[in-house]
Amino acid sequence: MDHQLDEILAGAYLEGLSERSVAELRTLRADCQAVETQLSYLRRLVQGRHDIVAGEVERRRGGGDPDDVHGLVERLPEILSDRVRGPGPGRLPTTIETEEPTGRLADRLAAIADAVAFDAPASVADAALEAAERQLAELEAEVSALRRTVFDRIDAVEAELTGRYANGSAQVDDLLANRSE
Repeated sequence: MDHQLDEILAGAYLEGLSERSVAELRTLRADCQAVETQLSYLRRLVQGRHDIVAGEVERRRGGGDPDDVHGLVERLPEILSDRVRGPGPGRLPTTIETEEPTGRLADRLAAIADAVAFDAPASVADAALEAAERQLAELEAEVSALRRTVFDRIDAVEAELTGRYANGSAQVDDLLANRSE
């Protein structure tokens, strides 16, 4: 995902939209949507892990024994349902199929998860859990910011396409013909 994301985030990505063909604009939009879907999935993975770590930190601060994770396991449904609807306008994905995230952001998540040992949280010291909680919150904020930037790119491309349909330089029939091929 790194190469595609870097390409989309580059300042030149949106240059010359008005000179590009409708087919090129659709390709740009599809590329952005594919990366956004991967970022969205990655963000969900980060959020889930963050919520679990934050739940364990809270449990321990409340006097929970690090060697007895039964309380954490009992609270998992509550912890993981806490973010049923996140902030922001929300957008439906164009597809729900995505590959496992790869690249530097996924690698950072894996490194944090490896340090926390989700399969054995009792083996993790309080300070390490708190550090992981901070790192996951920072990673979530970064992924969310990247998603917003990709959404801005999608919006710019869609505005160009919409403008062309509105002024007649692009035809809806062309879109329908391309989809049936």
